[in-house]
Amino acid sequence: MSKHPVRVLLISTSYPANAGDWRGIFMRHLVGALARVAGIRLKVWLPPGDLPAAAEQVMSVRESVWLRGLLDAGGVSHLMRKGGLRGWLAPLLLLRLLRDVYRRSSDVDVYHINWLQCALPLPENGRPAVISVLGNDLKLLRVPMMRLLMRRIMRRRRVVLCPNAQWMSVPLHAAFGDIAQIVPVSFGIDPSWYRVKRCYETRSPARWLAITRLTADKLGDLFSWGYRFFGATGRELHLFGPMQEPIDVPTWVHYHGAATPETLAAQWFPSACGLITLSRHAEGRPQVMLEAMASGLPIIASDMPAHASLVADNETGALCNSIDALGRALALIENVDVNVRLGEAARAWAAREVGTWDDCAQRYLRIYSDLLGEGA
Repeated sequence: MSKHPVRVLLISTSYPANAGDWRGIFMRHLVGALARVAGIRLKVWLPPGDLPAAAEQVMSVRESVWLRGLLDAGGVSHLMRKGGLRGWLAPLLLLRLLRDVYRRSSDVDVYHINWLQCALPLPENGRPAVISVLGNDLKLLRVPMMRLLMRRIMRRRRVVLCPNAQWMSVPLHAAFGDIAQIVPVSFGIDPSWYRVKRCYETRSPARWLAITRLTADKLGDLFSWGYRFFGATGRELHLFGPMQEPIDVPTWVHYHGAATPETLAAQWFPSACGLITLSRHAEGRPQVMLEAMASGLPIIASDMPAHASLVADNETGALCNSIDALGRALALIENVDVNVRLGEAARAWAAREVGTWDDCAQRYLRIYSDLLGEGA
């Protein structure tokens, strides 16, 4: 390992403004963990918010105001989905600002970039790059010329692509495996989730949680399938998350809006039977599922690669591809003995395979050191 700290510039378009902000919470944990590593000197370019003392914000006032406005509008991906002039201008303006920050940060050893497309303005200085890849990045690679432009950037430097789920390695290898390393890196889990104490006593009615941004893709079949099992059965479905598309929430759903992690951990996770997600969205490795598993909650999830990489059917939860499968999963997991078995297995898996954010920071430190030819 180098005798001198690795100088890292961390780029992200998402970061919570304060402790009650739900947006980009995973970035707050990542920044905090990287800042705690003695072998890293951390600079960050991300929306304004509370930062650890060891992290240096390099964003100008103008950039800060613009990026906060972008986040308040739902982010680049959301604006692009909405279309219109702003939807086209937002990514272009973002790339221009990123070009400026890259040019004035020539003293860093490694660029650490979140969101694949944020690497497009990298200068021709040969500095290595670590690029975290989330599920939506793969969808954006289908934009015309995007793959060609990314390959052009990667040929100029050593690059490690870090999907946060193993299943994304296959398409990334196909697109970039000849010019970049592909090293999956699991994000961490805050230790507070491992400390959640489940209440396994029989609860009537059974309470289930769904925690998601409210969009048609993220909700998937939750309402259409869920009515049969929640509409008039006495079961409770409690839905948490920000409304990002015009969605009619059925009257039988208990909708609470966005909730802080502290509220979920203290008030909702202990007494819930489990977490449900029937998303059809381009998921990577949903953080809320990891946190639920660390808390000892079984998961019911739609059968898609992102979910199958986390949920082992009948071991830590259940995968569903039909309305009847959902009904069977609900009935099975509401059995107290089964709930205990699946929940304890889920928590053990999370601790063993994912760990904490400090574990995640060490995974990135090893990659930085390898990129700089220092070993680990």
